[in-house]
Amino acid sequence: MRSLKFLLLSLAFVSTALAQKKNVIPVYYPEPGGWESRTPEQVGMNSPKLATAIAFAREKESKTPRNLEIAHYQSFGKEPFGDAIGPFAERGEASGIVLRNGYIIAEWGDPNRVDMTFSVTKSFLSTVVGLAFDKGLIKNVNDTVYRSMAPINVFDAAHASNKADALGKPTLINLFDTKHNKTITWDNLLRQTSDWEGTLWGKPDWADRPAANPSEWTTRLRNKPGLVYEYNDVRVNVLALSALNIWRRPLPQVLKEYIMDPIGASASWRWIGYENSWIVLDGQLIQAVGGGGHWGGGMFINARDMARFGYLTLRRGKWKNIQLISDQWVSKALTPTPAQPTYGYMNWFLNTDRKYLPSAPAGVFVHIGNGTNMIYVDPVNDLVVVARWIENGSMDGFIQRILESLEK
Repeated sequence: MRSLKFLLLSLAFVSTALAQKKNVIPVYYPEPGGWESRTPEQVGMNSPKLATAIAFAREKESKTPRNLEIAHYQSFGKEPFGDAIGPFAERGEASGIVLRNGYIIAEWGDPNRVDMTFSVTKSFLSTVVGLAFDKGLIKNVNDTVYRSMAPINVFDAAHASNKADALGKPTLINLFDTKHNKTITWDNLLRQTSDWEGTLWGKPDWADRPAANPSEWTTRLRNKPGLVYEYNDVRVNVLALSALNIWRRPLPQVLKEYIMDPIGASASWRWIGYENSWIVLDGQLIQAVGGGGHWGGGMFINARDMARFGYLTLRRGKWKNIQLISDQWVSKALTPTPAQPTYGYMNWFLNTDRKYLPSAPAGVFVHIGNGTNMIYVDPVNDLVVVARWIENGSMDGFIQRILESLEK
């Protein structure tokens, strides 16, 4: 009798295990140049409701000019020293893509059009820094950046041709040579809590989103690194230049080799620096890139490649059987910043306490850039959604409609 009971229990266990295995959805990764599609119903979504969400995204297209250079001078161009130093481009119509379980479920607009993606560039930048951490170029994110920084030789053609006018002007820059800057860590830069002081590429730190009182622009006391969050593109560019200095090779090459090629991205994306951001490094002339399009430049990319990157972050840095970004780094990127709980590492915006996107689960995160350009990453529902040129105030309404299309 005991043997019979044991046999029946064993059979029940095997039967349950097989049923569970049968219901497991295998993880799908798209091949380079190809991407399988599924209907909404095949992945548990409602077609009419999904169509409503997409119609909402189209209806809420950004009202700013499609000529992004004009848009710049209507906004950031009004800041002190706000002149453009990188290229802009005419943008396309509202566009995007919805992935579930890795498959394309819907697309709208022109998902293959290459457009500026503004501060989504920061997520690519922090990924390159993460690769430096994974490869031991950065030993500890809590180390001061000063400890690993060599002087940077800025290339200036005017100085090269006019020695007398350049007499006494430094050609080497040290990004962290002040008492305050020497205390800044990699973690501070990644979380935008460094309060770095100085000028880079002709942009003073105080000129980016300047304070209301001009008398305090150059005189205020500095905050201890880590205490105060401030979104500041000058300091983002400091991180980018620091990363270039330790990689000793152009950051777009690093990103291409270790991330974009392995995930099968197209050959059409470009990460572009500024007209004056050239340095001489190990005998080579290299253009330093920045972390966005605040003054032009940054990442120019299509929606499908953005979706591939978003899908990589959904899978916590793993692509097929290869861990491209360490799980340890992804965990750091998803850890809330004490001074700003909805921010992890740039530009991983977190939905801590559902404050960023009230309609979405607390466990989602987004890579965000001006425009608005959004990569919504939802591990709870195995969703990645790219929306380009949607009004910033309409993001939550759009995501609400996407989530309403999921079958309960």
